[in-house]
Amino acid sequence: MDLIHKFLNLVAPSFTFFSFVFLLPPIYFFNFFLSILRSVFSENLAGKVVVITGASSGIGEHLAYEYGRRGARLALTARREKSLQEIADRARDLGSPDVIVIRADVSKVDDCRRLVEETVNHFGRLDHLVNNAGINTVCMFEDAPPDMSLFRAIMDTNFWGSVYTTRFAVPHLKTSKGKIVVMSSAASWMNDPRTSVYNASKAALTAFFDTLRIELGSEVKITIVTPGFIESEITQGKFLQRDGNMEVQQDMRDVQVSSIPVGSASGCAQAIVNSASKGDRYLTQPSWFRVTYLWKLFFPELVEWSYRLSHFSRPGAPHQQAPSKKILDFTGLKNVVYPSSIQSPEIKTD
Repeated sequence: MDLIHKFLNLVAPSFTFFSFVFLLPPIYFFNFFLSILRSVFSENLAGKVVVITGASSGIGEHLAYEYGRRGARLALTARREKSLQEIADRARDLGSPDVIVIRADVSKVDDCRRLVEETVNHFGRLDHLVNNAGINTVCMFEDAPPDMSLFRAIMDTNFWGSVYTTRFAVPHLKTSKGKIVVMSSAASWMNDPRTSVYNASKAALTAFFDTLRIELGSEVKITIVTPGFIESEITQGKFLQRDGNMEVQQDMRDVQVSSIPVGSASGCAQAIVNSASKGDRYLTQPSWFRVTYLWKLFFPELVEWSYRLSHFSRPGAPHQQAPSKKILDFTGLKNVVYPSSIQSPEIKTD
């Protein structure tokens, strides 16, 4: 067995190199041709039934508006029912013929079962499932509670919430030849410090739904979205605290995001719906953020060094004195790279 592995150690790299040389050009050409066809024959969403989790703010809210403009029938779900009702009213005004609101917490498996059942009972079908719900915390691993409750809550919502909902939706999506949209994140490869479990939850989503795509084959198409920094309550600075409450910490937001431009939720939602309608496998928004994957792939030491240099203050100093925030404050870039919607500390409370 050792001899076989020694042989493969010698042969596999050269075989892979020459395979890339010969296969990449035709594969890229074929994918380019397919992308043109998918753009021309993208799905007509009028009358389609779409479930959107985490629809009470941010990208989820604007996905409701974008699907609504295209005539889709919507089931909007989140924990804040009043906010959902307001968003549902606007989605109707924009063109959705029917919108229902379902108050649910996707970290609870029974709520996930119920939201799918209520959707199918009301509309009689399900065409798109958009797994968008997510929360974040800014916490050094060593500072987490010993029982890890803070980190479990992140996984329960970000990862298991999507898994639970998908489990109950898949039979209906197979019937309609439907689609799943998964809100992963560029954080799955660009591993910002203090968000270790958030990053892990997003990486887990990508791995899970890549595997599910193989299992489901052509019966259900899956689009995995990896946004960079997009306007939302997370980029507004809303983080889960040790006591289980959500609070806005904009100083820590400034440390984490620094001077990186924050994209609009409406533009991101439009790109997501376009991509899902075409049946794309992956979408990174904004598209320039894809280059960060190459930096992480080819220069991991440089990426890690830059994070340590920019995101950490000198020993004994508060985290808020990190160079990443000082650069933002000194240059005054906040008014340029941050949308006005995330500059206020006021968030939705119900």
